[in-house]
Amino acid sequence: QVQLVESGGGLVQAGGSLRLSCAASERTFSSNAMGWFRQAPGKEREFVAVIVLWSSGNTYYADSVKGRFTIARDNAKNTMYLQMNSLKPEDTAVYYCAASLLRGSDPYYRRHNVYDYWGQGTQVTVSS
Repeated sequence: QVQLVESGGGLVQAGGSLRLSCAASERTFSSNAMGWFRQAPGKEREFVAVIVLWSSGNTYYADSVKGRFTIARDNAKNTMYLQMNSLKPEDTAVYYCAASLLRGSDPYYRRHNVYDYWGQGTQVTVSS
C-alpha cells in the first residue's frame, strides 16, 4: 500500500527553525519526484519545493522560500525532509508531502495535479 506520512510540524517563533519529515513506503519512494506543498486557511495549496529523483536529484524552490528552506531525502530511511530556517509568520500553513510518478521538469512539478500520492499534512505555525 502506498503511504506518505508527514511529521515534525509545530509552533515556533519567527526566526526559528523546524524540520519536516515525510516517511514513504518503498514503492512511493521510487517515484520520479517528491515535493512539498502548503496550504494556509482560505488560500490555495501552493508549491514549496521539489526534488526530481530521476534527474540527479535536482531541487527547485518557490521564490518565497528560496534560501531559507532545503529539501533533501535519505534513501536508506525512505524519508524526505524539509529543513525550514528563518521562519516567518506567513509560512504558517498545513504542509503536505507528495509523490509524482510522471517524468517532467521544473516548472511542471509546481502544479499539485501532477502528483499521485499525498500525505495527510502537518501543521506549522509561526508566531510573530
